[in-house]
Amino acid sequence: QVQLVESGGGLVQAGGSLRLSCAASGRTFSNYAMGWFRQAPGKEREFVAVINWNGGTTYYADSVKGRFTISRDNAKNTLYLQMNSLNPEDTALYYCAAAPRRGITTIPGAYDYWGQGTQVTVSS
Repeated sequence: QVQLVESGGGLVQAGGSLRLSCAASGRTFSNYAMGWFRQAPGKEREFVAVINWNGGTTYYADSVKGRFTISRDNAKNTLYLQMNSLNPEDTALYYCAAAPRRGITTIPGAYDYWGQGTQVTVSS
């Protein structure tokens, strides 16, 4: 089992920044690719970003590319998402997730463990 706890969400004005964190416990963190997903009210959960086991490979949804940066610290068992230039369309519940593989994947079904989510609200 892997337990994931997100933090860092909040209310921010358009153009602002937030940094999300995801603290992992349980099994060896570096054995997992880690992803961020989000779900806005009335919409499907969507992929945001993913990072491989050692941080050497990342991939982003087109909607966040150039604005968001995913990173991880395996020594601290923590995943991060730096979000810059936020806009109201980024408003959603943000989840971190762990996939039992070292390479990246954007498929939600490949992720075995999910956090409870942290709310990000961007005002215009």
